Amino acid sequence: MAAPADRKYASTHEWHKTEGDVVVIGITQHAVDELTDITFVELPAAGKKISAGASFGEIESVKATSELYSGIAGEIVASNAALKDDPSLVNQDPYGKGWLVKVKPANPAELDALMSADQYNAKHG
Repeated sequence: MAAPADRKYASTHEWHKTEGDVVVIGITQHAVDELTDITFVELPAAGKKISAGASFGEIESVKATSELYSGIAGEIVASNAALKDDPSLVNQDPYGKGWLVKVKPANPAELDALMSADQYNAKHG
């Protein structure tokens, strides 16, 4: 599945989609395919400040535990609580119901440094 064109991508396989004044972050289908069956997701609480390029949580699968990274700095405004009970939502719908966090960006221009869908697909398609 090609990465959707309506968002930006980090080299660490997180997508960033602007929705109003927040940016929704999740992981790509490529990352899901590499991880296989996701068993646990550790996400920060609302109010936590995150930095661009820094880890904000972890995702565990039957194969590995991986850090989750943000391509932007900002404040967490929501974490996907549904993943606590059903982390497989990330496997089933990584670009929709499997979103991870919503961030109020400190500097929305940081998104410009991330890859477009075409760039990401060329590298990982």
